[in-house]
Amino acid sequence: MSGLTPATNLALMQINQGNAANAADKLSAAQLKNAKDLEKVEAAAKDFEAVFVAEMMKPMFAGISTEAPFGGGKGEEVFRGMIIQEFGKMIAETGSIGVSDQVKTEMIRMQAAQNQ
Repeated sequence: MSGLTPATNLALMQINQGNAANAADKLSAAQLKNAKDLEKVEAAAKDFEAVFVAEMMKPMFAGISTEAPFGGGKGEEVFRGMIIQEFGKMIAETGSIGVSDQVKTEMIRMQAAQNQ
């Protein structure tokens, strides 16, 4: 994400917010690489939200006990963590929590401040 100027950041944020008609004109061919950087930032923000949601969900499953013949054991212990991670990813994909939007905005702001 090196080389993002404030004008580029504004244009990329406008594209992300649905103002593509105005913002696309502001992006030059040299700045298209930065659009790929924005995709990386978005992916990192989504991943962060997925981990955040999964960590918040762990206590919900801590008190659930399972009984034989269909539950219990080390296998369930391992797979419970995996299903919680997948729940976190699914919830993050909906965008309903909004953590990734805030993280993405802050990452772009910090990068712009670093480049100035």
